[in-house]
Amino acid sequence: MLAYLPRPPTDTSRYGTFPQKPELPAAPGALVEDGWQPAGITAAKRGALMPNYPSLTRRGGIIPSEPSSPPSRSSLDTRHCPTDPSRCPAAAGARWYPLQALSVPNIPSSARSKTSARSSATVPVPEGPQGRCRKLLEEDGPVLQAGKRQRQRYVTKVGKCQVNLGNIQEKKRFLSDIFTTIVDLKYRWFLFVFMMCYIVTWVVFGTVYFFDAWARGDVGHRGDPEWRACIENVDDFVSALLFSVESQRTIGYGSRMVTANCAEGVILLMAQSIVGSMIDALMVGCMFVKISRPKKRAQTLIFSKNCVVSRRDEKLCLMFRVGDLRESHMVDAKIRAKLIKSRQTAEGEFIPLEQSELNLGYDTGEDRLFLVEPQIICHVINRRSPFWDMSAESLRREQFEIIIILEGIVEATGMTCQARTSYTEDEILWGYRFEPCMSLEKGAFRVDYSRFEMTFEVQTPAASAKELQELKELEQLEQPALGLYWDHILQARAP
Repeated sequence: MLAYLPRPPTDTSRYGTFPQKPELPAAPGALVEDGWQPAGITAAKRGALMPNYPSLTRRGGIIPSEPSSPPSRSSLDTRHCPTDPSRCPAAAGARWYPLQALSVPNIPSSARSKTSARSSATVPVPEGPQGRCRKLLEEDGPVLQAGKRQRQRYVTKVGKCQVNLGNIQEKKRFLSDIFTTIVDLKYRWFLFVFMMCYIVTWVVFGTVYFFDAWARGDVGHRGDPEWRACIENVDDFVSALLFSVESQRTIGYGSRMVTANCAEGVILLMAQSIVGSMIDALMVGCMFVKISRPKKRAQTLIFSKNCVVSRRDEKLCLMFRVGDLRESHMVDAKIRAKLIKSRQTAEGEFIPLEQSELNLGYDTGEDRLFLVEPQIICHVINRRSPFWDMSAESLRREQFEIIIILEGIVEATGMTCQARTSYTEDEILWGYRFEPCMSLEKGAFRVDYSRFEMTFEVQTPAASAKELQELKELEQLEQPALGLYWDHILQARAP
């Protein structure tokens, strides 16, 4: 439950390009102070906000962005803990997340102590506020990396929910819905129940037939032509069992049959016929539903392995791709997304694995798909998005999971099908797009599914959507002031 809490920052540089591989360090951008200047946005600030994005144009030309050089170890230490003790997080009373809320239950505390002791033994830690800051960062690093590798997923990539239900007291609720209970059984148990329903009824009615023949004396008068038997040729248990099978399955070989000499034989035959018809209806229905379940249809609905974040129509968007491998289409296909993330309320209540909705176009109808070819699903990161203030750097410090749910009606059977997958923060590529996988070939469109997972890198600002919006608003405010400045200069130079 605690694995989805946000992680504390491991680097105080707010902005930087998202690394292509986890083992490669991110290219640090220029150090940006919190808050925005009321007037004038310098080129260094734009370079820090968008290190891998082209410079913005202005009225007088293009403002070049200043390249950032890799910082040294001393500069990094200075950034983490400056010389001023009041700006150090340990001295200023900044909130640090506890280790027990960030670790995974299967990581023993002894391993953490050994790791922290080993790290402290190799690198000497200076005394004072600067040393306390470095010690906190070094102790959190290995634990966070281990928790990131061993964190339990809520939903697997193939759509299986990793939730086990336990301590259910009222088991009789499952018997009230016996049809669904039988259908949900695994195939080995389903076939076992299927066979036992018939075998038990054959044996039970065979035993009743044999007991009736023994009570009336048919067994004792075996071979007597003058004896009027209730059921002909039933003189032992095996013959009674064969008669039960022949009666229920309506085989009717003709050697064994119920006569009019006893009323109980007729009643037993009618009861077995009714019970046999009920078992046939239940078992055949369960078998048909289990074979034709739309759960198998979901295996031909595929999702991309990664999400990408890039700009589309001048908006920062989170995108993934979905496709259908069958030629029979999904009718009325709809897609939605859930964000799974733990949080703590303002009152101190901890909400584990809270579910929040991601807008995939349900207000505009874009969530309804005509799934004939692979579609790129887009989530616009706006003010209502939970990723509004998340940048490329802060994305690496977060822990969350995005659940994608695709629903539709199977065209062949008319049943509703649901396919699921999930994306964690490690599976989101910042600054990438999907490659096209469609082409025109001989008067028809051809889909190349070998390019379904392929992505390519594009220039994308590493800042969050909120910061980009604020930057855009400030530039719009500066343009009128700059225009008035140039008008004032021209009027001053006019004769």
